[in-house]
Amino acid sequence: MFIDKATISVQAGRGGDGAVAFHREKYVPAGGPSGGDGGRGGNVTVIADENMSTLMDFRYKRKYAAENGANGSGRRRSGKDGEGITIRVPRGTLIRDKATGAIIRDMSDSKPFILAKGGRGGWGNIHFATPTRQAPRFARPGLQGEKREIVLELKLLADVGLVGFPNVGKSTLLSVVSKAHPKIANYHFTTLYPNLGVVYVKDGVSFIMADIPGIIEGASEGAGLGHGFLRHVDRCRLLIHLVDASGSEGRNPIEDFETINRELKEYSPELAERPQIVAANKCDLLPEGSKLLDELREYVEAAGYEFFEMSAATHAGTHELMLRAAEKLAGLPPVIYYEPEYVVPEPVIETSEDLIIEQYDDCWIVEGPWLEKLISRVNFSDYESRMYFDKVLREAGVFGRMEKMGIQDGDLVCMYNLEFEYQS
Repeated sequence: MFIDKATISVQAGRGGDGAVAFHREKYVPAGGPSGGDGGRGGNVTVIADENMSTLMDFRYKRKYAAENGANGSGRRRSGKDGEGITIRVPRGTLIRDKATGAIIRDMSDSKPFILAKGGRGGWGNIHFATPTRQAPRFARPGLQGEKREIVLELKLLADVGLVGFPNVGKSTLLSVVSKAHPKIANYHFTTLYPNLGVVYVKDGVSFIMADIPGIIEGASEGAGLGHGFLRHVDRCRLLIHLVDASGSEGRNPIEDFETINRELKEYSPELAERPQIVAANKCDLLPEGSKLLDELREYVEAAGYEFFEMSAATHAGTHELMLRAAEKLAGLPPVIYYEPEYVVPEPVIETSEDLIIEQYDDCWIVEGPWLEKLISRVNFSDYESRMYFDKVLREAGVFGRMEKMGIQDGDLVCMYNLEFEYQS
């Protein structure tokens, strides 16, 4: 079954907790703190796989989770990092944010993409030892990994797209000029999913061609197989528009030509402007004395399109058509690559829940679910992000509460893996 759209959720691993431990060994008095750090949570990585052609793998499995990091332990031993997971998708898959529909990544190259980052591991108590605090009895928990709800959308990577009404010979042409073996039969909607084939024109010259099914009048509004498969011609640099020149289906070739172009335009005006070659197929079935071919040629050339006569069944004219397609492709820009549109939204943090504030000598530990979420989303290397973080804490009354509890300038404040000296 051909599946070209799927919705999944991914969860990166949580970071392991830091350990509270002390070095205890015979003949080594006052060994000091030895709690190790927690391991980092595993990432969720996406990679394009040349051997995949459908999103069928995501039809039944919708949730993907990486491993959590292990907790730290004594003797300064850090926890093991969580095992990441790799999700393989067909080349040409778009990753979209489910809520906004914005493109996060176009998986058209071979570079792995980290879709969800694992949470950082918490610090063990060895990080909190100072000359005046030689036996810290606290450590930090790990942070949650990122979670995403995404939509995978496959847009085939093909140089040439074959478009036209059902049963005009698209699958037959693809089978003739390539080694593809699409299903061929004399009834509408024989082809239920796009087929790809590599066309070898001559030494060193080849291109990928796709047979796009399901385009009839009203396809852009969901008729027939709907407009779902129209997305697969989005990337095509050149369209070959097949028309049944013989009118064997009882339709007029010129009306067919106009109908398909109208559907392309209604789906995407940009797609309708894509370079197009018109191929009149089934010329071997033309009745003697028929003027259909001449009328079609005159109409198409008047509209500014190149026109070819051919018969996929007898192979007549197919090689010449492929040669011309290769020549046109040589002068066209490369396959479309979609730039990311997704912008990480400013976090909306509900600060009504109280935080836990604990004091250990001159060290203040602050924890709470909303604070953990805030820290995981703030880029502390950016000045404006730091100012936003400070603003949220002050508006939530965190610093005012700590001042009432007796915090002094220069005291150490620890918020998960964030550590800073307090200044009023």
